[in-house]
Amino acid sequence: MSNNNYSHAVLSGSSKLIIDTDPGIDDSMAIFMAFQTPEVEILGLTTIFGNVTTEDATRNALLLCEIAGRPDIPVAEGSPEPLKGGKPCVADFAHGADGLGNINLPPPKAKKSDKSASEFLVDKVTEYPGEVSILALGPLTNLALAIKRDSSFASKVKNIVVLGGAFFAMGNVNPSAEANIYGDPDAADVVFTSGANVVVVGINITTQVKLADADLLELRQSEGKYAQLLSEMCKFYRDFHVKSDGVYGIFLHDPVSFMAVVRPDLFTYKKGVVRVETQGICVGHTLMDQGLKKWNSSNPWTGYSPVSVAWTVNVDEMLNYIKEVLMKP
Repeated sequence: MSNNNYSHAVLSGSSKLIIDTDPGIDDSMAIFMAFQTPEVEILGLTTIFGNVTTEDATRNALLLCEIAGRPDIPVAEGSPEPLKGGKPCVADFAHGADGLGNINLPPPKAKKSDKSASEFLVDKVTEYPGEVSILALGPLTNLALAIKRDSSFASKVKNIVVLGGAFFAMGNVNPSAEANIYGDPDAADVVFTSGANVVVVGINITTQVKLADADLLELRQSEGKYAQLLSEMCKFYRDFHVKSDGVYGIFLHDPVSFMAVVRPDLFTYKKGVVRVETQGICVGHTLMDQGLKKWNSSNPWTGYSPVSVAWTVNVDEMLNYIKEVLMKP
């Protein structure tokens, strides 16, 4: 197993980042972590359905920027529905009706950008070719629309770090699929086969990294800038994990994915072509050709660029780093 396939070193200097997000409690954690990481220059947030509707994701993204003292950060609203239309799946059962654990914050003062998410993504990647990383924390509709809008988008983006998929592990929507990919499987397949430098962090990795009840108490009692707010949000999320997974604590899906931007050294990766099932009972299933066999004839994986799939994670170091950032005053 090689970890040389994805060779970006630990960040040095400033890294330009756009977060495509559906906030979401663990999204909020990842976004606050980004604000607490001086090496990261946040160019903007783009919003998508998933944990909430796209409209509510925009409201929450504006709120999070306001709470962080950065109402100047542009928030561009994304697609209200998947690529092929239809009603989006919304995980209010996990994140609450407001997406933030039913803590009912007042509405934000700032307004969303005049640009759509896909427009904003294309503009920024064109403005800074080879410099912009995109952290995709929800369904990949906005990214697919950006790729369709600009045929050179995939070659201009520095990398796209995707929270999604369940590689040789059980899904979390059903046994076959993970929620973000299931939310728009057609979009995910467009992104994974685009030729962009894609790094995928699946729930086979993120479910290894948990804040247990004792960690959540430590967070609540800390001097962390966002610790009290996050602790309030996490009550609902933690109760969902107990009911759904028998876990007394929370999985850190989005913070772990953010770590693939700033601390890629805490993972090992395998490279291979990933395709997404877009029909039948396994809709949303991610399957990677690991390159273990020389195929006798071409198949739907043939001819596409490989992506980097997170394969192992240093759980202890990851957890310590995440806690340290979340508890930073």
